[in-house]
Amino acid sequence: MHMKNLRFILVSVFTIVFVNISGYGFCQSGEPWSAKELMEPEGLAGLLNTSKEVPSIFNIGPLADIKGAVHVGSTANKAGLDILSRLAAKVPKDKMVVLYCGCCPFRNCPNIRPAFNLLKEQGYKNIRLLNLKHNLKVDWTDYGYPMN
Repeated sequence: MHMKNLRFILVSVFTIVFVNISGYGFCQSGEPWSAKELMEPEGLAGLLNTSKEVPSIFNIGPLADIKGAVHVGSTANKAGLDILSRLAAKVPKDKMVVLYCGCCPFRNCPNIRPAFNLLKEQGYKNIRLLNLKHNLKVDWTDYGYPMN
């Protein structure tokens, strides 16, 4: 019995280590994006302040627009997804596209998953989700990052 318990513990530890090292941490389980497809707010703010070529930014939520963002509105429904599809059609498939909502904690957002999946299905190769863990105010405006 002792050997079975030890084997179970070793397999469990190995699984946890492997999952975390491989980039599929438990918080990402079941999400359609990878960790590399998340963009931290300071990264986007830096691009907006220093880069000559800024990404295409789509606001897929109800809140104010980050500097340079195109306001789409909610993509939790077909009408919003149709608007995003029409606006994104003007963007080259290899250009960086940043999606954000910011109305609620990222994990609860009704807009990001449908929008992300739509752009993936349409062949966009450089999609990033702005990683607003709390909301737009706490993770963006409170830092003084640029708004329209």
